[in-house]
Order: sequence, then structure tokens, then C-alpha cells
Amino acid sequence: MNDLYLRVFKDQSELVQSNGKKQIFLEGKMSHEARIRYHKITNELANNYLEKQILACRDRNVMSDGFQLEQSQINTLNKLVNSVTSEVGRALVGLTILQLCIKSIEPKQSIRLHKSSTNRNAFSWQEGIPMRSLDKQYITPILRKYELLKLNADGFMMTRSLAENYPYSPVYKANIRGARLEWLSLVELIEENQIDSKNSLHYLISQLLNNAREFQKLATETLDYVQNFLDSSEVINQKIITNLIWRHIEESDYAARIMEIAIHSLMQAMEENQLFPDCELKPLSQMRSANKKHGNIGDIEILEKGNIIEAWDAKYGKAYLRDEIEELADKLLSHSHVKLAGFVTSVKLQRQSELISRCEELEEEFGISLEILTFIDWVQNKFNQAIEKGFLTEEKLAGAWLIAYAESIAQKRRNIAPIDEPCQQWLVTLKDILEDVISI
Repeated sequence: MNDLYLRVFKDQSELVQSNGKKQIFLEGKMSHEARIRYHKITNELANNYLEKQILACRDRNVMSDGFQLEQSQINTLNKLVNSVTSEVGRALVGLTILQLCIKSIEPKQSIRLHKSSTNRNAFSWQEGIPMRSLDKQYITPILRKYELLKLNADGFMMTRSLAENYPYSPVYKANIRGARLEWLSLVELIEENQIDSKNSLHYLISQLLNNAREFQKLATETLDYVQNFLDSSEVINQKIITNLIWRHIEESDYAARIMEIAIHSLMQAMEENQLFPDCELKPLSQMRSANKKHGNIGDIEILEKGNIIEAWDAKYGKAYLRDEIEELADKLLSHSHVKLAGFVTSVKLQRQSELISRCEELEEEFGISLEILTFIDWVQNKFNQAIEKGFLTEEKLAGAWLIAYAESIAQKRRNIAPIDEPCQQWLVTLKDILEDVISI
């Protein structure tokens, strides 16, 4: 048989190359030699190894003509980086950076073996290292710090498809989204010493820095368009800004997430103008939906002394919300301080009388107000609430909303809007819309 294949036994795996060469990976507690290699790697990473490489690339101490990579290798790295322009690909780029760091620090360490432990009850390779802990402690925090990849704070190794109990190889069967073939190709090149790991790391970092600079340029240009639009428009009101933002939602990919951001950014604008001075707006969740396990009620929450008193859940494209209402009822059992909760939809309700009847039952049971509003009606209600309090005009709130919305997407408000999704296309679409509106 000439094909590469993996043989899995009770206590080991054998990777058989097309030339018949075998690599044997024994399962069991981390060996003494592996512990020595692991300590060397952790010591270097703890001493800011990755950050030093980023600074060297950023400050041009590593020049592009010094990468000394073959064109085919550069092409593979480029495809890996370019995959991040879509919703997929971030985890594989992060993992590649970790693997290149490992191999640059300790060439004898296999980057196929991503699990190892001294705990007899945990799955472990004798010659492996725990990549998940290395990622969470030393890789993801640095990539987030320099905004090279928009990663969840828990790290890219939390992705289940990267955590299967098999060595990383061309026959690794997990369903990985992104530049899978390019990543697997790099694993082989690195393991076979056919590519320089440190040069590859520098090149990869340099490309991510370029992308980050391009994003910042796009963000600046888009925010300039926002200000130009606000300065040049004869009239700015709730209807104009609502229509503009709704157009952006409808023309963007992942409209459900954008709708959450739109709702949250209006609440940001209200908070900035002291419309609920005794309360605070909870930062936008990095989760895509309200999660009972994390104590959330909705996508957008107002807190008073740490307790949720108002919560809204965005439901793009959903007209029948019976399951969502029952889920909310379960959550309310552990949140006795809630005064107002509800759903913001993009479409009119189906079976409206049934849903309203159930909401009325919950209002009586929990002593709260429970509302289901379309996006347009919800925005109108919030503007009415703001204007009635007399703190600001409709024009001021409308302008503040658009600025908060654009700055959130532009990654300028990560303290209150930590958006981890790639925002490049959202910014491009918003810029195009503003350019179109200004030219009319």
C-alpha cells in the first residue's frame, strides 16, 4: 500500500508514510524528556517569546527579504492568512502560530501531539505537550493584545475539531473549517524540516500585521464617512438613522449578529447620555445567543447593582417565538430583579394572539413587563423614552447611535462591545452605504 494512513491501537498510534516509514506515538503519562522540552517551551513563552517576535516584525527588525522561504511555502502561508477574511480560519492560523513557536523554541518537540498530562485519567501522549494550556496562557492573549486575530478569550484550542485524540497529520479526519489543506501541508513541512519555522513565523506575523493595518485604515475611513454624513446632512433624526442602520443589517452577512450590535449600540448611546444613570449596560456578549449557563437572559442587558433589570433578545428572521418565550420563563426563575424583558424581531409575529397570551401569563407570574417588538418599533420606543426624559434631542441621540454602531464594528469600543467576528466586510458594506447616501 502506497497511501499514507494511521493505525490506531489501544495504547499507541502509528502514522505510516507513503514510503513505508512509520512514526509511533505512545499513549501514557508525559515522559521525562517531554517534560524537559515542555519546560523549555513554557519558559520561553512566559518570557514573552511571541510578543518579541511580533514587535520585531512590527518594527521592521525582520525584513521581508530575510524570510528565505520558497514561493510555494509563501503561497501556502498566504492562503492560510487569507482564509481569515471569512467567518472561518482564525483557529487554524492561531494553531499554526503556536506550532511554529513550539518548533522554533524546541525543534525536537513534535507538533502533531497536542495533548499530554501527568494525570493517569486523562488522555495523553508520552511525547506530547498540552497545547490547549499553552494557547490560553501565552498565544491567544498576545494575538488579542495586538489585534492580529479576533479570538475568544478562552483560546482557539477550545475548538472541538482541533482536540480529537489523534495526531495532527494529513489523515486527521475532524471537520475543520478554513484553510485545512494548507494547515496540514504546513504541519508536514514543519515536521519533515522542509521549512524554517522561525522564518515562517515571522512571515505569518507580518501578514497578520498588514491585515491589521488595512483594517485600521478601513476603520478610519469608515468613521470619517460617518462624521461627514452627520456634518453634511441637513436633517438627522431617528427615522433616517434607523433606515440607514437597517439597510446595513439587510445588506450584511450574519445579519442576526449585526442586529444585536445595532440594538446594543443604541443602548450605548443612551447610557453615554445618562439615560439610566443608576444602572449600567452590560458589555455585548461574545456568545451568539443568550446562554442560560452563563446567566444571561438576553443579548442586551441593563444591570442595577449587578442584577439584571432589563433584557432584550434579538431574533432576526424568526416570526414564531413560543420556544424562546418558554426558555425565557426558565431563566426568569433565577432572576427575580427583572422588570422588563422582551424580544426584538425583524419580522411580524406569527400566531400573535397565542404568543401575547403566554406573555401575559408570564407577566402575571413574575411581576414583569414582557414585550415583543419589531426592530423599528423597539427603536421608536427607546427614542420616545429618551426624549421624554428631556436629556437630549432626537437629533443628538440619532447621531450618537450611528457613531456607537460604527465604532463598535470598527473595534473601537472593545470594552463595551468585544466583537470577535471578522468585521472587515461589515465595515466595507457600511462605508459603501454611507458613500452612496452622501452622494445623493
